Amino acid sequence: MKRIGLVVFPGFQILDMAAASVFELTNLEAPAPAYEIRVVSEPGGAVTSSLGTSVQTVALDPRVYDTLIVAGPTTLQPTSPALLQLLLQALPSTRRMASICTGAFVLAEAGILDGRRVTTHWHHARELQSGFPATRVEEDRIYVRDGTVWTSAGMTACIDLALALVEDDLGLDVCRAVAKRLVMHHRRAGGQSQFSALSELESRSERIKTALTFARNHLHEDLSVEKLAEAVHMSPRHFSREFRMNTGRSPARAVEQLRAEVARVLVEADRLTIERIATQTGFADPERMRRAFLRVFGEPPQSLKLAARARRVEDVTRA
Repeated sequence: MKRIGLVVFPGFQILDMAAASVFELTNLEAPAPAYEIRVVSEPGGAVTSSLGTSVQTVALDPRVYDTLIVAGPTTLQPTSPALLQLLLQALPSTRRMASICTGAFVLAEAGILDGRRVTTHWHHARELQSGFPATRVEEDRIYVRDGTVWTSAGMTACIDLALALVEDDLGLDVCRAVAKRLVMHHRRAGGQSQFSALSELESRSERIKTALTFARNHLHEDLSVEKLAEAVHMSPRHFSREFRMNTGRSPARAVEQLRAEVARVLVEADRLTIERIATQTGFADPERMRRAFLRVFGEPPQSLKLAARARRVEDVTRA
């Protein structure tokens, strides 16, 4: 059984505790219990979160954990030197070390992220890069794996990170079963953007929201203005006007952004050909998808595919 330690300290973000629930539910879905989960801190005892709620912890023993996951503070603050020393002592004997959100700053202070690709909450990504120039911050990632060290974006990304760790240990089927228990479609891919096109296109109009959801669920189909308007029982002319007023862009540009977002995840996963991805996401042909990628991401699909492949090779080399 693998022992998981969730490392907390005064002022930690209480939402990060959700990561522990992933391992708890995995024990119910796996053929046999796979994890022993402990909430740990430098001294042990009660530790108060940023919300004011206290949790009971055990003192961190750096020699006994398979995986240590460091929670993040809601407000950035210097880390206790004693905790940094414990994390450094744990590094040689711990199979994996991970951080949630601004927990990356804790690992960076300890020097554990030097020379590594990392991520954190988008709001603090540039601060992490400037404060710790030896790191290589990828600011728009859900999580990043660099060898034995994993880092994640903010807030709910802790669940994606924990699910990825479970998949790494027990395989895709168990991971999917746990995600279903959590009422999640599935974990987001590590390379997926921290920002969703659906969020960026948020509208106050329920009809426009419905149209966006319809588009996201039918990307492989023809998504003309007429088709979208019909889905929400509006005339094409009225729909186009309302859509632009609510989102600031045309329906065609919004659909392109949604398609590009999904296509990028598939491109970086590198399991399908560019031609198949273009068809599956409604671009019809690779050239049309390439032009859309240049507009949305500033890079063609092939460049993103090669960059993702290089990251995976580097991860294997470091592991």
